[in-house]
Amino acid sequence: MQVMTQDSAIKKSITWCRENLFSSPTNGLATVILLFLLIKFITVVASWLFFNATFVGDNRDACNQGGACWVFIKTRIDQFIYGFYPNAERWRVNLVLAAFASTIGFWFFTANKSKRFLGFWTFLLFPILSWNVLRGSNFSLTSVETAKWGGVFLTLMVSTVGIVCSLPLGIILALGRQSKMPAIKTISVLFIELWRGVPLITVLFMSSVMLPLFFPEGVQFDKLLRALIGVALFSSAYMAEVVRGGLQAIPKGQFEAAQAIGLSYWQSMRSVIMPQALKMVIPGIVNTFIGLFKDTTLVAIIGMFDLLGIIQAATTDPDWLGFTLEGYVFAAIFFWLCCYTMSKYSQFLERKLHTGH
Repeated sequence: MQVMTQDSAIKKSITWCRENLFSSPTNGLATVILLFLLIKFITVVASWLFFNATFVGDNRDACNQGGACWVFIKTRIDQFIYGFYPNAERWRVNLVLAAFASTIGFWFFTANKSKRFLGFWTFLLFPILSWNVLRGSNFSLTSVETAKWGGVFLTLMVSTVGIVCSLPLGIILALGRQSKMPAIKTISVLFIELWRGVPLITVLFMSSVMLPLFFPEGVQFDKLLRALIGVALFSSAYMAEVVRGGLQAIPKGQFEAAQAIGLSYWQSMRSVIMPQALKMVIPGIVNTFIGLFKDTTLVAIIGMFDLLGIIQAATTDPDWLGFTLEGYVFAAIFFWLCCYTMSKYSQFLERKLHTGH
């Protein structure tokens, strides 16, 4: 029986190749050429990445000429993760990252009844405690300036704050834009159009250079906090339009049904309208999150050493000149893994919440 199944699968594969890849002499020639180029490309890339690469060593003298020098990544991996955070205090970063990973795990596996407290922890307690632990302003910890924060740790921090803050702010702005109150609708429209009309790099420059000019003399506001607020407000404007698209896709009968059973505006939004709207725009929401996650690399322009910034700084070291490609490949792999994970989770949510059967 198993042999017959294998023969059937082979026949189907041959039939598919004939119909799609070799249906005509032109298609067959194009298939052969493309396969040759693909194999050639894969061979060259694999040779550089793995077969001729150097994985063991402590300096550039150990590296081969024909392959990647992963010794560069190995010797700099601590800096790529923590930036310039003091070695003796990196346990604080590890603690916050572990708490962050645990919080995400609880969101996935905790029952809905417990998520009210989990939301209070995620959106209020955890950010405050994390900031105090990392900055060291309380708990008798050594103070560490945000200028020393960097690497993967800073990238995750900026992107997480932007993602966590943009969704609730976007929902409020989307509801405000559809409000029947002229004042609220006007404010929401002006906010959305203003922030969508300028690039993120302009927002970061304004928060870093221009905004301090409006503070009273002697008043200082942390540059990282300014960047976090700018990123959150910028992404919330885009999120508002995504959520508004979901609200407009809800049939009018759903609103009327919620009113018919005596629900107030906020009750109907929370229990009837918003769950349906958010479910419909999951791909758009995750797409916005992915775009925001990649845009965090722009903070390097205002002097903050995120992963890409710390890699660029490391490649200027005279001992490692000429190994820029390895650093960028490492950054590309990291960003791809994070974005691919978000994409797969969004597909999981779509399957889990699918009710079109």
